[in-house]
Amino acid sequence: MRESQSRKTITLIKGDGIGPEVADAVVKIIAAAGVAIGWDVAPAGANAFEKCGTVLPEYTVDSVKKNKVALKGPVGTPIGEGFKSISVALRKRLELYANLRPVKSLPKINSRYQNIDLIIVRENTEGLYSGIEHEVVPGVVESLKIITEKASTRIAEFAFQYARNNNRKKVTAVHKANIMKLSDGLFLQCSRKVAEKYPDIEYDEKIVDNACMQLILNPYQFDVMVLENLYGDIISDLCAGLVGGLGTAPGANIGNEYAIFEAVHGSAPDIAGKNLANPIALLRSAILMLEYIGEQPAATRIQRAIEKVLEKGKVLTRDLGGTATTTEITGAIIAEL
Repeated sequence: MRESQSRKTITLIKGDGIGPEVADAVVKIIAAAGVAIGWDVAPAGANAFEKCGTVLPEYTVDSVKKNKVALKGPVGTPIGEGFKSISVALRKRLELYANLRPVKSLPKINSRYQNIDLIIVRENTEGLYSGIEHEVVPGVVESLKIITEKASTRIAEFAFQYARNNNRKKVTAVHKANIMKLSDGLFLQCSRKVAEKYPDIEYDEKIVDNACMQLILNPYQFDVMVLENLYGDIISDLCAGLVGGLGTAPGANIGNEYAIFEAVHGSAPDIAGKNLANPIALLRSAILMLEYIGEQPAATRIQRAIEKVLEKGKVLTRDLGGTATTTEITGAIIAEL
């Protein structure tokens, strides 16, 4: 099998729970597709804390800075206590301001809709996810929502440029400016200014609660959606539900210098180590990564291999309605390559 002409080094953050299992599966599939990658394995999360005394070692951040690109498995985040999100920390440290979440139907996946094909572009560095919160007095906590012209403008630019480069026809800005007139109002002002520079792309706006309803009633009316951080987090998971759930949903975090590609599902500690995890979400994230580094032919072949396995329906993991193990579905995808 022909391999890539030049060997690339990419940071691999395997993560927690099922992360190492699905990461290893994806590494095998990429190798089978003939892409020559040297993996710089770097720790993060609970596993990193056990070994390094910190959930995000500087080595990991430095590795991504050096290699420019990383593939990241799921990392657990404690709810209401414990350490802060590793994913959020990496996005801030590396200025990965654009979260890209393609939402596309796959063959034979049980879902409410078929032939869904839309793109979520989420601002990744500010909003309520700035993490600036404090206790005012006992029993009263204040969280600050930070919206800037700089971040709002560049995420709108990213969305419109993505639309133009990928033959998309419309960009919808999602907001709550009817209530948060200054913060979401600024986000909308920036989106409108950017829209004026792209007369070939249709532009419209939706209040976030209405956008959620419209996605359930008729998701086909949307093409590219651009949202601030919290709305993007919520709506991207809602959209994953339109096409069967998070088990197959890819994600990318992209900045001007660096990019991290990651599955958006959790670390599923209840099935960790049992050879039951579905690697398709991380694999589809790796497809985005391969496209990003110029390995389009391999990306296309892997996507087709996934679709063939799903169409046949004989080797499916439990979340897809089958009984296959991680090893078995990995082998099936490699066989289709």
